[in-house]
Amino acid sequence: MSSDVQEIEQAIRTLPRRQIEQIRDWIENFLEDQFKLTDEFKASIERGKADIAAGNTRVREGEQPRFTRASSIPLFSN
Repeated sequence: MSSDVQEIEQAIRTLPRRQIEQIRDWIENFLEDQFKLTDEFKASIERGKADIAAGNTRVREGEQPRFTRASSIPLFSN
């Protein structure tokens, strides 16, 4: 398996940047699909969406939102 990874890494180094970005996007989507969401977590997401739609949001003082490349969902760091 280690040699497979090394072969893939070597092949990726020869690709144009746009194709590397496409591979990155595919891997991110693949990993996200592998993540199992619990019913409790799904319900939490839905509550959050409802809060946002109702305007029930806040930004903690001193925190600046930063955005991921993959989405426009703000993430906060401590």
